Amino acid sequence: MAWFKKEKTPKTPAGQRPTIPEGLWTKCEECKEIIFAKTVEQNLNVCPRCGFHFRLTARERFELFFDDGQYEEFATGIRSGDPLKFRDTKAYPDRLRLYTQKVGSGDAVLCAEGRLDGMLLVIASMEYDFMGGSMGSVVGEKITIAAERALEKEIPFVIVSCSGGARMQEGILSLMQMAKISAALRRLADKGLPYISVMTNPTTGGVTASYAMLGDVNIAEPKALIGFAGPRVIEQTIRQKLPEGFQRSEFLLEHGMVDIIAERHELKSTVAKVIRHLA
Repeated sequence: MAWFKKEKTPKTPAGQRPTIPEGLWTKCEECKEIIFAKTVEQNLNVCPRCGFHFRLTARERFELFFDDGQYEEFATGIRSGDPLKFRDTKAYPDRLRLYTQKVGSGDAVLCAEGRLDGMLLVIASMEYDFMGGSMGSVVGEKITIAAERALEKEIPFVIVSCSGGARMQEGILSLMQMAKISAALRRLADKGLPYISVMTNPTTGGVTASYAMLGDVNIAEPKALIGFAGPRVIEQTIRQKLPEGFQRSEFLLEHGMVDIIAERHELKSTVAKVIRHLA
């Protein structure tokens, strides 16, 4: 026998139910925790629970490095052609237009000049959201222009890498950029000007095989994937199990391919110290 009746709460019609705005929460790729997006953003896009470093855009990198977020972009008007008339699921020009609408003009790297801790320098920062930060002829041209600007003004040069490697839509022309950029960096070295390579997650393929590993000092963010071929491809090739943490920043630091691992909060001050030491 029931002593009381429990009143049923009337159901809210589906169309009137409160909705959670998109982008309010974000899920950490490392610890899988759901975190308030604003909290992550205020923490320089680093997970406050496990320290996972979320990816930054090229302009967010400029804001991080340049004093008071003040900088001058240059080499902004360069566009890719379609020398191979390449087509996969889309024609190459259509794919470029799609990414330009999504990310903005500038291709997969942006170049800027400004002051870092009072020192004038040039930074080329890769944009992963533009075709996975892939290195094509525009990326090669813009980084070369940036290196030549640093050479002309006799100031330090920094490249922030975030890339899946060479762009297949431009074939051998993409691979030629490895030599082109390396030659420009050699001219900086001959002049005794510092070149700092900052590697973020991921830095792979032809980018790793060229300018990302050519820094006077190679700096990496924690747990960044850095390598040429992916771990799965390497395992299938050598038919051996790879060590724990293979191709991560910490493993490469142990084996001499990375000089410094810097947390994002310390990245600007670390680069400033290195440049002052080299200069």
